[in-house]
Amino acid sequence: MNIAILMALPVIFTISLNPLCQVLEDPDIWWHLADARQLVTTHHFIWAEPNSFTVGGQMWVNPEWLAELPYWFSYAALHYRGIYLLDWLALSGNLVFLYWRSYRRSGHAGAAWWAAALAFVLVSVNAGPRTIAMAYLMMGAELALLEAYERGKTRCLWLLPIVFCIWVNLHGSWLIGLALFVLYILCGAFEFKKGVIEQEAFTSSERNRLLMVLGACLAALFVNPYGWRLAWNPIDMMTNQKLNIANVMEWKPLNLSTIAGATAFAAMCLMVLLNAFKGRKWRVYEVAFVFFAWYAALDHMRFLFLAAVLTTPILALDIRRGFELESDEHTIPAANAFMVVAALIVIVSIFPSEKKLESKLQTFFPMQSVAAIDPSWRTFNVDNVGGMMTFQSKPVFIDSRFDVFEHHGVLADYLKAMYSIAPLEVLDKYRIDHVLLTDTMPASYVLKHTAGWTIIRRERSGDDIYLTFALTPGAPAGSITREAQAEAATTKR
Repeated sequence: MNIAILMALPVIFTISLNPLCQVLEDPDIWWHLADARQLVTTHHFIWAEPNSFTVGGQMWVNPEWLAELPYWFSYAALHYRGIYLLDWLALSGNLVFLYWRSYRRSGHAGAAWWAAALAFVLVSVNAGPRTIAMAYLMMGAELALLEAYERGKTRCLWLLPIVFCIWVNLHGSWLIGLALFVLYILCGAFEFKKGVIEQEAFTSSERNRLLMVLGACLAALFVNPYGWRLAWNPIDMMTNQKLNIANVMEWKPLNLSTIAGATAFAAMCLMVLLNAFKGRKWRVYEVAFVFFAWYAALDHMRFLFLAAVLTTPILALDIRRGFELESDEHTIPAANAFMVVAALIVIVSIFPSEKKLESKLQTFFPMQSVAAIDPSWRTFNVDNVGGMMTFQSKPVFIDSRFDVFEHHGVLADYLKAMYSIAPLEVLDKYRIDHVLLTDTMPASYVLKHTAGWTIIRRERSGDDIYLTFALTPGAPAGSITREAQAEAATTKR
């Protein structure tokens, strides 16, 4: 009964999955589809950046190639509805997995449901068609295997190398999973008994087994088409992509005034209060996982999903103990059957038509303007449109894969142009002859007041009006007036 309700929740309530909202607005999914299309049609892995005229041909490894393929096959089979369906399946799979782990941990379906309901709000931050949703399934599998090991099922531990072998080809978040495994080993390396924390040290045989499995996991990371370069990718992001992290909203600190932020704070408070009502013994690794999860979520809002995967089963156990809930082993088959049927009816009834999804796509992207771009143009584009341009085989200045663009200085130049620090210099540097921006952007204001640039197309997309500028052939670069430059510099993006 609880699982049936949980399966219906993502479709009914999650903003990005609701057919009236933003399921197809995610800019990343379109270059993911283009990459997968190239892999499927050429039967060769991508080794050079294939989509832009700014860094095209430069070395680039695709760190999410395996997670892209299901989205491509779904799109090939069901078009936009396929993206919607796979998106829902990925999110629902994560939520059901969280519910199952919470039930195994707490032994109480009701406690597991309430913990998973809180997790539902947290995972909504990555609820669009994101490859990371599949990576979090791997993290859930890792934690489930460690939880099974805690219950005495030692052989399960040898499945971890397989998990990491798949994970490294899905998403760079495998590095967090590896760090969690190392943290688990370190926390059990010593005995600690003080207050509510009680930790027995691993025996020598247990320690040796864990270290051998860790070694196997490290070796499994290199079972990928790119070798060490794929394993290096998430480390490169942490050390060499400062502009990427500083300018992407998901990497910003958590805002507690949002629904997701308030829910995270509520979950933290609930965990503290429930242990105050009826305390229990904690293992050192549990404390470490909880602290790591909430620190990561507070520092970067995108890690709310991570916090849900790590803390939901622990919270379910606290709910069971804190409220002293009685066993709920008895089920009502008729009620379960009713809820399953009701959930299926809801899912089918609100599943959007292809026509509705296509019409919504027009409100997210300037589809006509993108279609009108000639492949021979050197078009400076706003980054959120770059993925759609790539999908339609239009060469881009930049898209939301900021990694390769930052490595070659393009991201820095893009920000200079967008924030009117040196827009004309950037356009001249890359020999830009067309520009696609919204009319409210500072760079648009600059071009409106610069000789030689003409607006050749206007298109409304949702609340935005996209302008396509063209440089008059043979016209001088022109100069912007002081008044226009001053006003553009103060315009909010």
